[in-house]
Amino acid sequence: MSAQHLLLVSLAVLFAAFVQGATGVGFALIAAPVIGIVRPDLLPVCVLVLMLPLNFYVMWRERGAIDRTGARWITGGRVVGTAGGLWVLAALSAGQLSLFVGASTIAAALVTLMMPAFSPGRSAFVAAGLVTGITETATGIGGPPLALVYQHERAPTMRSTIALCFLVGELVSLATLMATGRIDGSQLRAAALLLPALAVGAVLSRVVHRHVNGRVLRVFVQVFAIVSGVALLLHSF
Repeated sequence: MSAQHLLLVSLAVLFAAFVQGATGVGFALIAAPVIGIVRPDLLPVCVLVLMLPLNFYVMWRERGAIDRTGARWITGGRVVGTAGGLWVLAALSAGQLSLFVGASTIAAALVTLMMPAFSPGRSAFVAAGLVTGITETATGIGGPPLALVYQHERAPTMRSTIALCFLVGELVSLATLMATGRIDGSQLRAAALLLPALAVGAVLSRVVHRHVNGRVLRVFVQVFAIVSGVALLLHSF
């Protein structure tokens, strides 16, 4: 990446880490479209690697609020969905992947915004895990399905449980991508360059996460995601 591109992506990663640390979702929705515009070849590995330390931090910070039952069902679906994500990666070129990321981002954001309140059960958890496995393995974006099932739970439960599910799922996705030869040094180097921005955003989220208006910020994240997805679609043509 050029210095200008590195600065742009670092700012996106910093903001994305702050938003996810404060609300429990948003990192990939914000960071992936920006990375896709600058360097689509870095997706999804760069996003998945960056989310490992971020989600471990969020999970550990509020570990007492984790919904372990829901997390187990989500993880089961998530593992199965990984195969679907690999199929998407194999079927699409870099340009097509950018289109897929843009369209997936917009669709996920719209669904999250319009979904009415409901109480999730086992089938909802498994379905969320399955969809997350497909989209996160293919693009790095997996938050919206999990946000849907936990959007009406207490904020600490939402943040910590989603972080745990992300952490386990990202390890599965990265191990699968590595086994199929889809990880290279450039993706890892880019993630390493972006770690300082990630750390700053995560630390800032700790200052405000107990006081932030989660509902307003979640709506802002979804609107931002729609705009980013549209920009990525336009960039791909």
